Parts: sequence; C-alpha cells; structure tokens
Amino acid sequence: MCGVIGLVATSPVNQLLYDGLQLLQHRGQDAAGIVTAEGNSFHMHKSGGLVRDVFRTRDMRALTGHIGVGHCRYPTAGSAMSFAEAQPFYVNSPFGIVLGHNGNLTNTRQLRQELFRQDLRHLNTNSDSEVLLNVLAHELAERAGGYRLDPNSIFSAVGGVYRRCRGAYAVVALIAGYGLLAFRDPFGIRPLIIGRSVSPAGTEFMVASESVALDALGFEVVRDVGPGEAILIDESGNFHQRQCVPNATLNPCIFEYVYLARPDSVIDGISVYDTRLRMGEGLARKMQREASHWDIDVVIPIPDTSRPSALQLATKLGLPYREGFVKNRYIGRTFIMPGQTQRRKSVRQKLNAMAVEFKNKNVLLVDDSIVRGTTSSEIVQMARDCGARKVYFASAAPPVRYPNVYGIDMPSRNELIATNRDADAIAQAIGADAVIYQELDALVEAVRAGNPAITRFDTSCFDGVYITGDITPDYLDFLERHRSDGETIGAERPPSSQLDLNFVAAD
Repeated sequence: MCGVIGLVATSPVNQLLYDGLQLLQHRGQDAAGIVTAEGNSFHMHKSGGLVRDVFRTRDMRALTGHIGVGHCRYPTAGSAMSFAEAQPFYVNSPFGIVLGHNGNLTNTRQLRQELFRQDLRHLNTNSDSEVLLNVLAHELAERAGGYRLDPNSIFSAVGGVYRRCRGAYAVVALIAGYGLLAFRDPFGIRPLIIGRSVSPAGTEFMVASESVALDALGFEVVRDVGPGEAILIDESGNFHQRQCVPNATLNPCIFEYVYLARPDSVIDGISVYDTRLRMGEGLARKMQREASHWDIDVVIPIPDTSRPSALQLATKLGLPYREGFVKNRYIGRTFIMPGQTQRRKSVRQKLNAMAVEFKNKNVLLVDDSIVRGTTSSEIVQMARDCGARKVYFASAAPPVRYPNVYGIDMPSRNELIATNRDADAIAQAIGADAVIYQELDALVEAVRAGNPAITRFDTSCFDGVYITGDITPDYLDFLERHRSDGETIGAERPPSSQLDLNFVAAD
C-alpha cells in the first residue's frame, strides 16, 4: 500500500504535491518523495518518515517546475527499508525517467533476470518498483526511433510493460521532455483517478491514488484510470489516452474499501464511506441470525476505520453506540507497523480506553477487520482492565486467511490469526467472549452496491483466489521463506537526499 500523485500545472507544483501527499499519508508512513521537472532537469527530494518530517522549506524551494510526481511509501513483503528504497525512482536512459508505484509485481524474479541478461540493465535495490521502472525504460528505448518519442510510441511502450509485468500496479511517471505518464494494471487492482482544474491560466491535471487528494486541492474528478489504460499529459497540458490492454477487466482490491482508503474517497465510482455503512448493515443481519442471544449493553467502535460500520450496526440492532476509545493521532497505523512487539506497544500508545463506557457493561467491540490479532487482543484486554463484564468482538470483514501478494503487507499465513482457526478459537486467542465475522458474500454485496457495473473484486486475502492467475503454492512458500519482521523495514532512519538530476532532453 502506497500513495502516488502526479501533476501537470500552469504554476509551480511543489506545494500541491506536498499537500497531496499529506492527504495520502494514510497510505504510507515509512518514506516520502517528490520529483519535479524543469526544462532539462529533474529536482528530487526523498527520505524516510512522514511527509511533514521529510520536507523542509529549503527542500521545497529546490523543487521547482510545473510538472511533478510524489510518493508516500510503506514497504511490502521482503523489502527492507533504506534510503535506496524510497520513491520515486530515477533512471537516466533513454530519456530520463522517474517513477512512483503503488502495488506489487508478482513476477519480479523473472523480470530481474530478463533485465540483467537480455536488456543489459543494472538494478540497485530489491524493489519491484525499480524493476518496473527499468522495464518501462527498456520498452521506451526500443521504440525511440531516432531518439524521439510521440504519444503512439509511449503507449506502445506501456503495452510492452503490460505484456511483461504481472501483479498490481498503479503508476505515475515523468518522461523528460515529454510529460506525465500514468497507467494501471490490467485488473485495476490498485486505485488511480484523474482530476482536472480549469482556470484563466489554463487547464491543470492531477492523477492520484484517491479522490480525496483531488477534492481537497480543488480539482474536479474526471474519472478513474481504467484497467489496462495509459494516459499521457504532455508539457503543454494536452491529454492523451489509450486502452493498451483490449480485454482488461476491473477487479478492484476489496480491502481498499474495508481498511486502506480514507472514508471520504470514492474509488471506481464507489463511496468508501457508504460502503462501510453497508458493511455494518450486513454484519447486523448476521448478528440477528446468529448472535441474538448475546446480552450486549453497548456498541463501541475501534477508531477510526470501523466507525461507520459500528454506527450502522448499532442502529440496526437498536443498541446504544458509544465512543469508548480516544485515539492519539500522532501514532502510525498499527497494521503497517513492522514487528509484533512494536505493534503491541503502539496499540497502547495509540488508543486509550475511557473506563466510564466499559465498567460493568457487556460491550460489543467493532473493528474493520482482524489481521494478525495483535491489536484486537490488546484492545480486548484494555476493555477488561476498564471493568467490562463481557467483551464481544465483531469484524466488519470476513476472516483474513490468505496472504496478500498485491501490495499489502500481510504475506505470511503464519502471521494471520484466522489461519487454521474458527471463530471460537480466534475468540480464545484474542481473549474475547465471542467473535463474529462478516460473510464474504455480504461484503462483496456491500461494495458492489456502489457500482453494480463491477462484477468482480480481488478478495484473495479472504478466499485465496488470486485474480492474476499466476500465484502458485511455490510462490507463497517463497514469500514466507523470505519473510521476517526484520526484513520488512529498517531499524534506522535513512539519510535524506536532495538531488538535481541533469540531462539533455530530446529535441
């Protein structure tokens, strides 16, 4: 899970990119970077940490130009955080290209061998995003007759990327002397949306991971980038589009709606907030069927993502809804914390229980999902420490039983509390009196109600069905063998970097 943003404007883009990354901060708190283009130069600054900590006034002043891309990152499986892993990535051949990527390639090992043995390209990191950048660069070089590009040759190069790269990818890239390129994988797994702002000075375009970045910065939503579609916005602000994969189908990641996206975003025509309300309704229906005997006094959400679901559930069941936890907003999301020990410590720092809402009550805690169970067990214990008589736990999503290989950091089956456990065993593991989960069909119905034209979602973390069709047991075993908390994120803060990347753009 990462956040990407690209801009072609009529005025300097540094502040807009910074503000956009702030709005996408929930998608990655590990590192951030911005690259702007001005004439024959790229200006780059990136480092580890939150957006507000990475960029200082002097950094922003150096990011000159009317075109740029930004990225906020958290590491996916097997990717150790270092300065070299921060994005956007840069390559100087054939034209000077920078790229930011949200997702995960599933054939990275094969592509690395091809790049080294066939394409004669060198890689500096273990990042699949650097692999993707070099594949794009090679495909562009193959089509640069006379060292010139046009929209047709650029889109043809993206078609080459589609033929070679598998997995999930939403990409923004700058090609020196040409403009902003953006494209989305043929299954549309990770989100990407286009916005436009029209003023007397001209038309400006933005591409971002979520619509919230467009809304808050005054851009009108145009539409989502389609699966297998590429768009090019040249330096003059001209918009070009091509469907590079004719038979592409839209299969958005359903976990975006459950947890990853901000509630005020709209992804592929579906309101995240409305979806979470419907998730609460579906969970309420299941509780009426299977848990009507639970003696619940109050419904309490685990902030923040589960609030809409918990509120709707309480309304449908006719139960009081109360806020029982106060959240420290300066602590990162525990789902993307690197290790179990750090996650446990962070839960207590992030949430504080108000005893008045728990003492001598039977409480129903509602969360968006249960992944590792670390947060859930700590919160159940907090409720008991505050005097709760019984603690029931409801998940607005089904049990997470399978690894996610498309860019979410839950790759190991051994880390998932629902692996080889039923609801009773999970309740025992997290210390709850009982646990109830949303049904997968009900979740799909809740999301699809926002856009009935979408017939299928990526639900692989719930059902083990990987829509790209290339995930084998051997691949999952490989991920698990190379997975450890120490490999996922570095312990030390990487140094910052301020680079001016100069080259001669094509005439």
